[in-house]
Amino acid sequence: KTPDDTSPPDDLILVALKHQHLADAIPMIRHRVGEKTVIISVMNGLDSETMLADAYGAEKVLYAVSIGLAAQREGTDVEFTRIGMLHFGEADNSIPSEQVKWTQNLLDAAEIAYQTPVDMIRTMWWKFMINVGINQTSALLDAPYGVFQTSAHAKAIMEAAMREVVAVAQAENVNLREADVTGWYGTLESVDPDGRTSMLQDVVAQRMTEVDIFAGKVIELGQKHGIDVPVNQLLFHAIKTIESRYK
Repeated sequence: KTPDDTSPPDDLILVALKHQHLADAIPMIRHRVGEKTVIISVMNGLDSETMLADAYGAEKVLYAVSIGLAAQREGTDVEFTRIGMLHFGEADNSIPSEQVKWTQNLLDAAEIAYQTPVDMIRTMWWKFMINVGINQTSALLDAPYGVFQTSAHAKAIMEAAMREVVAVAQAENVNLREADVTGWYGTLESVDPDGRTSMLQDVVAQRMTEVDIFAGKVIELGQKHGIDVPVNQLLFHAIKTIESRYK
């Protein structure tokens, strides 16, 4: 369907873009959004849901992240080496809303794996913490997952970046803890050692990265709360330097 299509609105809209394209894409779905449309963003970072809610109303937007997904992109081809799981819901799912239950039924019918955490905000921050740690460090080191499975030095850099996320998360009243930093190694150990993070794939292909919504966001929140985040400051400037050298 085109942005100007005026056929009946959609029941469910999935938003899956790089962050830098979201602002341009939001008005393109205006004719697809109706009174009962559910919008789910599976994008990285912490801000896409807010941007969509500002445009179409918070009552239409559910929070979501994908966890455990591993994919390799070559040009227009995408190969999935590990099928992940969608984690979605309202901010608080102790009592699932009608929108959440409707979406669960739809995903069940489509045989799409999902979970609905009670505390969806914590889950989003947990995924953000992982992205800040391994995506950025892998892009800087040109390192596939296997390096982080075996190298204490790579793990040290990754964990230092993640701990800065824990610090700003706690300042934002989000229940991330030190145990979350090491607690994700079970997922890391299960992925293909030769696989590459999406940010490393972006750097190799000389595409602009999402460093602004990773290290950039940590720096922003660090300034807000008076928390030093030197590792993410270094990662931010290092990756911006890499981008500036693209040909």
